[in-house]
Amino acid sequence: MLSFIALASVLLVSLASQSEAIWVYTGWDRHALVGSEVRLSCSFFSWRWLSDDVTFSWSYKPDNARSSISIFHYAGGQPYVDNKGPFRDRLEFVGNPQKRDGSILIRNLDYNDNGTFTCDAKNPPDIVGRPSSVRLLVFDKVPVRAGVITGAIIGSVLGLVILIVAIYFLMRFLVARRVLNLSVSKMEKGKKGKGKEGSQQRQMWSLFSPRGPGPVRHPRPVQ
Repeated sequence: MLSFIALASVLLVSLASQSEAIWVYTGWDRHALVGSEVRLSCSFFSWRWLSDDVTFSWSYKPDNARSSISIFHYAGGQPYVDNKGPFRDRLEFVGNPQKRDGSILIRNLDYNDNGTFTCDAKNPPDIVGRPSSVRLLVFDKVPVRAGVITGAIIGSVLGLVILIVAIYFLMRFLVARRVLNLSVSKMEKGKKGKGKEGSQQRQMWSLFSPRGPGPVRHPRPVQ
């Protein structure tokens, strides 16, 4: 009995801790060009229904920096952008809290924007969870590695499409050839059958004709 009570207590504690957990997700590392814009995605999952008190917070840690600075906060249905930080007038909230989306958009990127962006979300009473981070790399031009990977992906897709089209037309050709051969074979069999049937009818007619099969002609001797 005591063991059963202990087991039930452990299960209740685990369920309670599970129901208060929240999981935050950001995308993979982002690459962008100088002067362009980038969307940094953030979403979360929790066991609770979406709360009216849901919050999103973004912080930024530049490369080679020791500490992070707060650059954005969403609470009470209102977005709050830091007007004094490095992203003033360049940061925009483009998420949809009703869909558990806390994404932000940063415009006019510069080399100094390289760093790590961290998103944290709360959906009370689900408030226990780890923030998620994404690293931003800004380049003057597309890096060789990224260009090679992109080219390889595009080439693979095009190659696959060409292969599928080639197989499709090859199958159509083989099917059409097979149908043509069958049609020719049936026509030849039909002609042979008609010729044989006509020959048999002529033989039967000569046997039952009143004239008979006709006299047998012998070859004349050579003088």
